[in-house]
Amino acid sequence: MSPRSFTPAELYEGTDAVPRSRVRLGTPAWLAVGAALALSLLGIASISTTEPELAMRQAAYLVVGVAAAAMATLVPPQSLRTVSWVVLAISVLLLIFVLLPFVPRSIVTPRNGARAWIDLGIVDFQPSELAKIAFILCLSQWLALRGSPRTLRALLVPILLLMVLVGLIVLEPDLGSALLFFPTILAILIAAGARWRHTVAALAIAAALVPIGYFAALKPYQRARIDAIVAQVKGDTRFERDIGFQGWRAMRLVGSGGLVGNDKDHARALVVFNALPEEHNDMIFAVVACRFGMLGGALTLGLYALYLFGAFAVAVSTRDGFAKLVAVGIGALLFAQMVVNIGMTIGLLPITGVTLPFVSYGGSSLVACWALTGILVSIGIRPPTGGDKSQFDGEQFDG
Repeated sequence: MSPRSFTPAELYEGTDAVPRSRVRLGTPAWLAVGAALALSLLGIASISTTEPELAMRQAAYLVVGVAAAAMATLVPPQSLRTVSWVVLAISVLLLIFVLLPFVPRSIVTPRNGARAWIDLGIVDFQPSELAKIAFILCLSQWLALRGSPRTLRALLVPILLLMVLVGLIVLEPDLGSALLFFPTILAILIAAGARWRHTVAALAIAAALVPIGYFAALKPYQRARIDAIVAQVKGDTRFERDIGFQGWRAMRLVGSGGLVGNDKDHARALVVFNALPEEHNDMIFAVVACRFGMLGGALTLGLYALYLFGAFAVAVSTRDGFAKLVAVGIGALLFAQMVVNIGMTIGLLPITGVTLPFVSYGGSSLVACWALTGILVSIGIRPPTGGDKSQFDGEQFDG
């Protein structure tokens, strides 16, 4: 007996057969919540090593973030589908707003040459954080309506969506945040059943464009950072006192933690003596390793692995296609952001200004990460809807 074929609507949308009022508290999403809370507290402890006042502010941001997660939990996936394109429109408008040259510097204040933040008075808001959420929701919604992208033509709209958001963020310029969209779309497309040959072809094209992008798209200081990391890997110290200063100091602090780390006063002295720039923000993992040692670093990696496992377990447990892809996108985005941040801290990747999720200082990033976690819980606590459906094997229809 041949397996039943499903239409895109049947495979992805689900039904209202299960009342929305029903919830299930036993969901793997709580693993992600526990990991997020532990990482947030670890971040506050690490920030307090050198910036006690900022640690207090980060604690206040954590309260706001948890509140945002609680609010997101109340929104069912079907409602998220409804508002996804509205969130995208707001994100695009805000990304354009920060680029307008006539906007007063009191509202959009350039930092390190980038126009990426909007001053809201008590906190600075980074539109690219909202754009990440919008990207996951809209891409998942589009695929939920169209079905598995089994042809190259089916990838046109996802790629267009990617190019619009990435292009605006690169113009700020914020290359680090822009790069995070690529592993996210890759994970979602694979989960949605994209053909491997199309995925590999897209990766090959991207790899072929890297040399062109190096000379045509990157600014001189960004190329210098790549040159510095290459020299660093080779053991060449000629960039240690200029463009490679931050990377070299971060690696020294990571190594200074040893196995179990240093007491708080000693760790503070090491960080201050090394004059590590952005030690409470982009380079916070260096402080974690200095304060809590290799065991603390391993714990940090384990917590991110637990978050990823929780997100993917939520994706496996739901049969609604939109919810499944959103869960995959959330896990992939935050895990990729962790890889980039820690990679640049330990000298494996160029420094791009990417924060460490839940750990780095900053209200926009922390609240956005917790909002994504709340969406994950919203998906996890609601029972699967619809009948028996394919787990995105992509073999039953072409998108």
